[in-house]
Amino acid sequence: MTRRVPIKMKIMIFSFGVVFFSITIAGIIASGKIYEENERELGERGLITGRIVANLPKVQQSLMESEGWIQINPIVNRISTINGADYIVVLDTNRIRYSHPVKEKLGTVSAGKDEGAAFAEHSYVSKAKGEMGIAIRSFVPIMNQQHEQIGVVIVGNMLPGITSVLLSIKSELLLIVLLALGFGMVGSWLLAKQIKKETFQLEPYEISRLLVERTATFQAMNEGVIAIDLHGEVIIFNEKAKAILDIVEDVVGKQLNEVFIGPKLIRVLKEDRAFEREEMTFGNIVLMISKVPVSIGEETVGALAVFQDRTEVSLMAEELTGVKNFVDALRVQNHESMNRLHTIAGLIQLDQKEKALDYVFEVSQKDEELSSFLSKNIKDYRISGLLISKVKRAQELNIALLINQHSKLETLPFFLDSHDIVLIMGNLIENAFYSFENFDRTEKMIEINIIQDDHSIDITVEDNGCGIPEEFTAEILTKGFTTKGENGSGLGLYLVKRTVDKGNGDINIISHEGEGTSIELFFPMSNKGDESFEDRRFIN
Repeated sequence: MTRRVPIKMKIMIFSFGVVFFSITIAGIIASGKIYEENERELGERGLITGRIVANLPKVQQSLMESEGWIQINPIVNRISTINGADYIVVLDTNRIRYSHPVKEKLGTVSAGKDEGAAFAEHSYVSKAKGEMGIAIRSFVPIMNQQHEQIGVVIVGNMLPGITSVLLSIKSELLLIVLLALGFGMVGSWLLAKQIKKETFQLEPYEISRLLVERTATFQAMNEGVIAIDLHGEVIIFNEKAKAILDIVEDVVGKQLNEVFIGPKLIRVLKEDRAFEREEMTFGNIVLMISKVPVSIGEETVGALAVFQDRTEVSLMAEELTGVKNFVDALRVQNHESMNRLHTIAGLIQLDQKEKALDYVFEVSQKDEELSSFLSKNIKDYRISGLLISKVKRAQELNIALLINQHSKLETLPFFLDSHDIVLIMGNLIENAFYSFENFDRTEKMIEINIIQDDHSIDITVEDNGCGIPEEFTAEILTKGFTTKGENGSGLGLYLVKRTVDKGNGDINIISHEGEGTSIELFFPMSNKGDESFEDRRFIN
């Protein structure tokens, strides 16, 4: 995975690039302006120098003489040196050179293509490219005392290249670049620091990840979630909230008053108080709602409400009944499977393949016999699963857990469901296990007997454990009473008694200390005294 660049570095690099690009563009524009200004200045300076030469009487007089360049050329060369011109050429009206930096060209005819207008009494500047580079040529006509043109002065100044122009101002440019980059880097660092502070020191990819995770989390929740800011604008409104409140359109970004959720819920969301798990009626539904303020530091920036349809909460509570027993079943099954695999692996490593195969058939047959028996006689898969898990758990504890072969459960008592039976049997069997925890007995046994007919059902759990002391017999069904010390909750037999009462049943406990305990439960199969409820549904 490529290493992510921190936002501070990104901003500094970006700002550096922007500043550098801006300086480069500005430098190009400035260089162009300087270049143009230099060109204009050379042209003006050449015109001034040309006028000086054109107005010299000696030049005017010698220009009318044969071989007058003998007098004119030295004079012009001195003026050229004084004024810093690269060259000065004097022509008569026949374009014969009377001065030139190359002596061999004195007295020869000039063939320049930009000289024509100068012989029509015009002063101007032109740009010509020659062997030495680009020259700025200034043309000035030479007039005699009678205001007649008798020649032309051409002053040439070589135009420096762009590199020379930049080098001439390198100190200024370097200072500007350093100042701009320095201020840019410092400003970028301060900006990045402020952004990091406002984003809780998070990088952009971390903020993006948190946003995706937050959105996915809120949408996956089985509760309705609504969040608003201080101005009442909806920040979060997940799909579950839409389903509960029967809202179809997207409401994020709207004002809460614009969302059709009823004035009562709007008032609850906007009021300045926090609460937890309160029941509130909104329309035809009852919600279990909690609300908390959303704060950043000590500043409150909004509110968050989490709610659920109370009917769904009730269904969830029913589904959770007996979950601990099922979790224990999975744990025991996993543990037993690992032990079996280790045994088989050991036999194979010892090259006892036939014994390994016999072992597989043996355990498979036992499991099949137990599963077949429970599937045939116990019609509810939840209760069957509980009994299987307890048999496996008993094997771990070296306890023989026997299910009477005549046991059967085809229908449930009128007032009870499978969760109630799971709760009852799970607690009774666990208590039977505990009776052997600090009790020394060679053969530890637990027997379960379920007898059912058309009128009633009897459930009996017997063990030969330590038994219940006589002084505790009257208290064991009360809430909070336990003989397990800190490991006990005092709720097991209390829940069993409450379920027995719910099922309109009876409970009978027979126990002798040091010999064992027998707990028998009786439930009627129908609602006594109400003939309309005698029809009983069958377990699926």
